Amino acid sequence: MKFMKLGTRPDTFFTEEATRSVISDIRSDLVIRINNINFLLHQFSLLPKCGLLQRLCSDSEDSNAVTIELHDIPGGEDAFELCAKYCYGITINLSAHNFVSAFCAAKFLRMTEAVEKGNFVLKLESFFNSCILEGWKDSIVTLQTTVKLTEWSENLGIVRRCVDSIVEKILTPPAKVTWSYTYTRKGFNKQQQSVPKDWWTEDISDLDIDLFRCIIIAIKSTYMLPPQLIGEALHVYACRWLPDATKITPPESSVSQTDDVAENHRKIIEIIVTMIPADKGSVSVGFLLRLLSIASHLGASTITKTELIRRSSLQLEEATVSDLLFPTHSSSNQHYYDIDLVAAVLDSFLLLWRRTSPAPIENSQSMRSIRKIGKLIDTYLQVVARDINLPVSKVLSVAEALPDIARKDHDDLYKGINIYLKEHPELSKTDKKRLCRPLDCQKLSPEVRTHAVKNERLPLRTVVQVLFFEQDKGSRANDQRMSAQEELLSRGKQIPLVRDKLSKLQLEQHEQTAALEAIGKTPAPSESSSRNHQKMKRTDKKIALESEKKVAREEIEEVETKDGGSSGSKINAKKMMKNRSGSDHSRDKSRDR
Repeated sequence: MKFMKLGTRPDTFFTEEATRSVISDIRSDLVIRINNINFLLHQFSLLPKCGLLQRLCSDSEDSNAVTIELHDIPGGEDAFELCAKYCYGITINLSAHNFVSAFCAAKFLRMTEAVEKGNFVLKLESFFNSCILEGWKDSIVTLQTTVKLTEWSENLGIVRRCVDSIVEKILTPPAKVTWSYTYTRKGFNKQQQSVPKDWWTEDISDLDIDLFRCIIIAIKSTYMLPPQLIGEALHVYACRWLPDATKITPPESSVSQTDDVAENHRKIIEIIVTMIPADKGSVSVGFLLRLLSIASHLGASTITKTELIRRSSLQLEEATVSDLLFPTHSSSNQHYYDIDLVAAVLDSFLLLWRRTSPAPIENSQSMRSIRKIGKLIDTYLQVVARDINLPVSKVLSVAEALPDIARKDHDDLYKGINIYLKEHPELSKTDKKRLCRPLDCQKLSPEVRTHAVKNERLPLRTVVQVLFFEQDKGSRANDQRMSAQEELLSRGKQIPLVRDKLSKLQLEQHEQTAALEAIGKTPAPSESSSRNHQKMKRTDKKIALESEKKVAREEIEEVETKDGGSSGSKINAKKMMKNRSGSDHSRDKSRDR
């Protein structure tokens, strides 16, 4: 932190009740009234440097004792006292903590170069430019002090110049950061490790929410930092200013907050939600769920809660069971866990999932996604089931929201139901049946079914279903074993028959081979004689066939003349001719043989 020292005289101001005076031998001739404080001062010290006081004193009729009221001076009596001491030459120390009030008061009193050369305003501007804006923490402290004088600070350009200086340093590469910064993460050692990328997040978390928003908006407008880094700054700020809603405390022991504090918290969370980058993964789902719990506790706007539910559902796959375990803050609910918020986030996830995956395929991304959520919810139910005040309707609102394909098996769901039954021994039979309604006994593993059969806490109807499924599955297994055994027996009977057929085939093949060898040993006729013999055979066949055809035609003509050439007789005659030619052809083949 840098300082500027002005003046050399010792401090001679003293306070007596509501009056501040200067130890002097000269009688006071100037009375300045600010709020309830009266300053007894001297015109010869203040008028040469204050243009406003010159004008006001000149308008006064009594120049010996002038009384001026300056109730609207920025910074109040403390800022005026600082300016008055400068006029007397009394030593004053300026820093980032009192610069804004001193500068605004000096501007108000018109302590400018036009009144006196080297006046107070010029010295303050020089200190602001050369020291405050060059420093990292000085700029942040100065910016924070502008909260009390917002209008004056904005009109004089203090806010804008501080924001520009802070953003410029945030955008500096970490390797070039040489100034001091606050970083209290566990396990971090400044002497041994390099500057982290989020070195700036803790220091700016000291700012008012409106000034913090100015910084974040200015950073986002440059598009130079990744959204995850901006999300980390939002996370640090929320941890710094918002109440911790992750601790489970009974509603009776919670301390009621004042309206002003609650209103400030609502304002902070609503502004933080609007600044979350649109990029998926810019903030963790655990942070989103914590914000949702706090927003519900503080009674934030519906728009804020709806946006948090939507953003949380987009990243629900990344959540763990501990992320979902936040307490309820409603006085009407006796149970600790806020299951309604989890159900709202789950419904939002399922709505988007059904819209993007109308028919999920096994091993697809959508199927893996819904199965992961099913595992998460069933594990979550196992934890919240230990709440002795949790009603059955709350459990069913979450358990039955999941579609059937979300659970590959119902082992985890059974464990959650069993834990609930164990923690609620006085549960009625009707509620037990309702609780076991989403349980599918066919999707239980053999080990879990064995446990369910012996579980006395389960309703009788569920146990009967498990036994029936066990019996049905056992009978089907026996049928499959019997059919397998019969098939083996039939195959055993067929083996000797196959062997007999194979031996007969081998014997016939051996006889054919022997006959072929015997034929090969007889002398073969000459090639020319065999050709002549074949030609003579073809000639004889041709002559016999022609003669047969001629006889057949004559018979047909005789039939036609007798029957008058009817169509039926023609057909019969042709059939006779065809049969005859066929029989003749067969005879020729036998002759050839």
